[in-house]
Amino acid sequence: MTAPTAPSWNRRIWALAGPIIVSNVTIPLLGMVDTAVVGHLPDPRYIGGVAIGALIFNFVYWGFGFLRMGTTGPTAQAWGAGDPAEIRAVLARALLLAFGLGVVLLLVQGPIGVLAFRLLHASAEVEAEGAAYYAVRVWGAPAALANYVLLGWFFGLQNARWPLVLQIFMNGLNIALDLVFVMGLGWGVEGVAAATLIAEYAALGLGLVLVAKRLGMLGEGHARGRILDGARFRRMLAVNRDIFIRTLLLITSFALFTDRGATLGDVTLAANAVLLNLVATSAFALDGFAHAAEALVGGAVGRRSRADLSGAVRATMRSGGIAAVATAAAFAAAGGLLIDLLTTIPEVRDLARVYLPWAVAMPLISVWCYLYDGIFLGATRTHEMRNAAILTTALYVAALWTLLPLWGNHGLWLALLCMNALRGLTLAAYYPRLARGVAG
Repeated sequence: MTAPTAPSWNRRIWALAGPIIVSNVTIPLLGMVDTAVVGHLPDPRYIGGVAIGALIFNFVYWGFGFLRMGTTGPTAQAWGAGDPAEIRAVLARALLLAFGLGVVLLLVQGPIGVLAFRLLHASAEVEAEGAAYYAVRVWGAPAALANYVLLGWFFGLQNARWPLVLQIFMNGLNIALDLVFVMGLGWGVEGVAAATLIAEYAALGLGLVLVAKRLGMLGEGHARGRILDGARFRRMLAVNRDIFIRTLLLITSFALFTDRGATLGDVTLAANAVLLNLVATSAFALDGFAHAAEALVGGAVGRRSRADLSGAVRATMRSGGIAAVATAAAFAAAGGLLIDLLTTIPEVRDLARVYLPWAVAMPLISVWCYLYDGIFLGATRTHEMRNAAILTTALYVAALWTLLPLWGNHGLWLALLCMNALRGLTLAAYYPRLARGVAG
């Protein structure tokens, strides 16, 4: 069979990345709406409360992001190898793990909340709003974790349409309920949290319907004996362990960013929260190419084709780089307008504009670490990802503690930019080893 040409790989990347980008952008769009609905309330403590409340769930849920990331690669490899039984078994193993972890989070929600608010350094007013948010949203844990699995499984099957349906449904419902609960009923931060809780369970119900439909389209394959197969289960746990460590280090880095920003005052915390919505928008959009790389690289590894691996990686880098330039240009042109849409508080608007150039620069520097993440996840080379994250986090902490006293909030943003640059450089250094591990 003739190897795909460069234009063919580009089309495959965009065919997968396009729907994923649209679905991913709805996630920070939701964060923007969350910020906007409380940003129009008369005190910045509401923005800060949602920011630190959401930070706790980002820390906890992103820590369990391995449920998506650890599902896509094995599913894609089973798809590439033509093994429907393993495709079914990967899904079953991951859902068992997700529901189990969700129940554990409900059981320990009290200690998690106490520890989280003890570690954060927000004002008493902001902390009270954050605690109210946490007390409602925590009950969505099982649904949130199971939804990660469903998204990862669909991505692994190179199906980007149904994740798009799920994300638009969940986040669209969430946004609608935000407006009803906060702007209509005046529930404040509790309304924001309740909207998310309801949307998570509704999306899980729809996702399981779509899974049942997709399972009916697979070829015959008996997965029951494989689900709890010792070797396969240990392999899943090892992959998820490495991703968990890597993700925990990453979200700890972002938590440090928010925490150190809080020490600079409520207005600075609110301004950084507004700008982080822009950063999240670019990250989720560019992650569309990373998710596409997971599926295509996983398929290449399943087929043991080094030529396919090379083609997928080159196309990912080209397309992702172009998208990063376009995203930075959009922020440079419309950043002030976006800030004004997110908050009406004059001092927050003014301060956010001062630090806007950092949000403009972020896509240009960060795109490469996003893309390499997708490549390594698709190949399930998570050991290298873990080691790279350990090194990167150590260097980031050193930069943070050096630059913040020197340049204040500018130093805080520079340290964050350096962290993402280092993430890309360390994974790039590991890539030749990954390529050599794939048969010719």
